Amino acid sequence: MEYKYKLPNENRQVVEYPTNNNSLIIIGANGSGKSKLGAWMEEEDKENIHRVGAQRSLNFGEYIQLKSYEQAENLLLYGYEYVDKYKGGRWNWGGNQQTTMLLQDYEYVLSALIAKKNNQNDAFIEDCKKKEAQNQSHDNVPDTVLDTLKRIWGNVFPQRDIDFADSKVTAILKKSDGVDVPYKGNEMSDGERVGLYLIAQCLCVPENKTVIIDEPEIHLHRSIMNRLWTEIEKERKDCFFIYITHDTQFAANHKDTDKIWVKSFDGTNWILEKMDKQENGLPEQLLLDIMGNRKKVLFIEGTADSYDSKLYSEIYKDYYIVPCGGCSSVITRTKAMKNTPQLHDLECYGIIDKDYRNEHEINELKKDNIFTVNVAEVENLFLVEELLCVVNKILYPSDNGRIDKIKNAIIDERYKKQRTSQICEAVVSELKHKLSLIEIQNNDEEHAKQSLEDAYKNISYDGIKTEVEQKFANYNDYKQILAVFNCKSLSCEAEKIFGLKKDEYKKFVIGQLYGDKAQDIIEAIILYLPTEIKR
Repeated sequence: MEYKYKLPNENRQVVEYPTNNNSLIIIGANGSGKSKLGAWMEEEDKENIHRVGAQRSLNFGEYIQLKSYEQAENLLLYGYEYVDKYKGGRWNWGGNQQTTMLLQDYEYVLSALIAKKNNQNDAFIEDCKKKEAQNQSHDNVPDTVLDTLKRIWGNVFPQRDIDFADSKVTAILKKSDGVDVPYKGNEMSDGERVGLYLIAQCLCVPENKTVIIDEPEIHLHRSIMNRLWTEIEKERKDCFFIYITHDTQFAANHKDTDKIWVKSFDGTNWILEKMDKQENGLPEQLLLDIMGNRKKVLFIEGTADSYDSKLYSEIYKDYYIVPCGGCSSVITRTKAMKNTPQLHDLECYGIIDKDYRNEHEINELKKDNIFTVNVAEVENLFLVEELLCVVNKILYPSDNGRIDKIKNAIIDERYKKQRTSQICEAVVSELKHKLSLIEIQNNDEEHAKQSLEDAYKNISYDGIKTEVEQKFANYNDYKQILAVFNCKSLSCEAEKIFGLKKDEYKKFVIGQLYGDKAQDIIEAIILYLPTEIKR
């Protein structure tokens, strides 16, 4: 089935777009004009579009007001019981409140729901009477709109039932012991009330309408959000759904839908961009997050709560920091972003640990804006002498002796004892790197075999070992040792000598980043960060 929707071009002219998906997501940052765009779309096609605003009341009375179907539908769609298809009562358009007015139509929705169910029942009974009068068999009782609502509700809220007996909404908690607990519908949680409201809105809309939902995620837990809208779309395939949101997770997880990015709005005109599906190596939610932030991007190792993230977030405040886990993901995502057309106007960088990389590998990575710290790994940034001096001044302002003790402990107790194993790890790392660069010719079997043998001849274990040993040759240069020594537990030496508890040193440094010593700490650390990434 083909659906159509209308959007303004950069000159506010109407352009119609076809799609085979029955939903569209309009996404953008807060303040980008998304809601105004939804109001514009409705105003361009008032008769075919029903819009549910973001500002909506969730209050309703204990009893559902019974009305005729015509009255209930008019109140729901237009805000008046008797109208000439004008929506002024719903949005107070004369007062320019299309996006800010609080919708207080919950009772209208419930009235329309019951009225539609009654109409369906009446139509079935009338059909049965006609067929019985003609001695014909009649159909089985069909599902009403309430049956459909209950089916959706059960799939979204499996621990709850809902009932509409005696013109009341009743929710039922299904307990594991088999004893159900009923409670009034107007006492349901926000999530339950908004779920009922949205399901009922979408089921009561007449056939073949476009339904615009502004902020479909409000009051809904992320675990049920996509399930709710998937179930509604499945029941109303005749309708086209447009979701206006800033929730990137909802946008990324809602499959098989067109997506429009609202890049900017100057108060009159919008700049929109359709997001075409592309294999660019960036997860869709990350792509949306980056587009929404519009900041320079810095891909880093670690997780959102790791020391890497906390440290770099304070040092590079003007960047959107993206923790990627390991270094390979940093490399992959930085390259992918550089090759994503939608992000060409944004700067992006990757920063990774030096580890055992040689100069050639480091220089090759720089070509893709991927840079290494000037220590073996990020943990070593917490142990550079300049930072030790800052910490020592905070903890022991009149005693500098602890700095040399920490340096000597790292050199004598750690580095000298682990130097041999470190050299071995560095040699293996370099061998793996060289093997990864081998290109095997595929002209035929002989060429493939010969190219592999030639590649092996050019890899010398002894030669690599000699080069690595030279890097680890200096036993006493503390700065040089931190540049090559990979050991994540080194900070415990600082903890012991500074008199801190286990695993407290790095926490202490991070804590100081939020205090009056923040600039001193940053200035100590940036000496070891790549100068190419401007703060």
